[in-house]
Amino acid sequence: MSGLESIKNSLIDRILATKNEKLLNAINNIFESTQKGEVLSLTSEQIEMLLMSEKDIEEGNIVSESDLNNADSEWLN
Repeated sequence: MSGLESIKNSLIDRILATKNEKLLNAINNIFESTQKGEVLSLTSEQIEMLLMSEKDIEEGNIVSESDLNNADSEWLN
C-alpha cells in the first residue's frame, strides 16, 4: 500500500470511529475550503503540534473519547 493510500485509509478509519461532531465539522470545513481553492496556512507551531499528535497516535499514546469523558466527569464532581 502506498503512503497516500495508507493516509487515506487511516483518515477514513478515524472519521468512522469518532462520535465528535465538532471534529467532523472541522474536517468538513477543511475539505470545503480546499475545494474552493482556498489555501489553509498553518503556523510552524501548528505544524509542530500536528506532527507531535501523529507521533503520539503511531506510538499508541492515545485516550479513548469515553475514557476522557469519564475523567472529565470525575474531575468535575
